[in-house]
Amino acid sequence: MSGSVRVAGCVLACWLGTACGPLSQTHHNPGNSHEVATAAPSGRPDAVITIARGQVSPPPGWLEVAKGRQVSITVTSDVADELHVHGYDIEAELRPGVPATVRFTAGLTGVFEVETHRSKLVLTQLAVR
Repeated sequence: MSGSVRVAGCVLACWLGTACGPLSQTHHNPGNSHEVATAAPSGRPDAVITIARGQVSPPPGWLEVAKGRQVSITVTSDVADELHVHGYDIEAELRPGVPATVRFTAGLTGVFEVETHRSKLVLTQLAVR
């Protein structure tokens, strides 16, 4: 194997290792659909999300929060499911048509997915800085 091929292989291995580094560890947890946020950061420490017919509204985006701030996420689903905030291991039962709210202090920095377990929908990504 030539030196340039070996170097390219090492570079690729390092890149793959960093691509799955600490900021993206939440995607290794079971039940993750690996979808990513597409909307712009909200800049607010709270979110109100609705799930209807398998669609998330507003579309999954970023919820940016300063470390130490209170976060409130309210989800209303048309089917029974379970809400989960990865990294914080906060869960809430979702009953059809009944809003469920989780409130917590953003004490951990990083990027954390908020998703449903049964339907495997990414609701938002929480970025704590």
